Amino acid sequence: MAAPEQKKKFALDTNVLLDLAADKDFAHTFREVFQEKGYALMVPPTATHELAFAAINKTGKDQRLAHRALACMREWGILPFDLVPVDHGITEQFTHRLTSRALLPEEEINDGQILAEAALAGIPVLATSDHHLLDIDEADLLTAFNDSDLAPVRPLHPKNLLKAVKAP
Repeated sequence: MAAPEQKKKFALDTNVLLDLAADKDFAHTFREVFQEKGYALMVPPTATHELAFAAINKTGKDQRLAHRALACMREWGILPFDLVPVDHGITEQFTHRLTSRALLPEEEINDGQILAEAALAGIPVLATSDHHLLDIDEADLLTAFNDSDLAPVRPLHPKNLLKAVKAP
């Protein structure tokens, strides 16, 4: 599914969708405020795959939240997007660059793929609460994007994004 032709977009990491499914107030406030401001909230392919994996392979609360997140995305006005096949190779190369530079741990390759997918979709911000992404040095991440010929994507916590719009 192609991303809607909308200039203002945020990509959502898997954890934000799980926060929405868990009915966390900050997540729904974030969604409502930015949708009212005309932002499209988009889900990268790897985040969709992570939810599907959890819905099938996890148990208990994790499985229930993943099921709810997948079932409610349309109701919440959140759209998944896909990439053309050649872009998948680019995401793998970018992720390798992040792990080889120790910007992400080896076991967090999906985080790198989500960043690259957002970049390839032209989405400048990834809303996330994942400390692996939020703790990457901004200059190091910018350099990795530049070295990969990708537009930079800033990982930002939804609470910080909300603070930014409420600031005078």
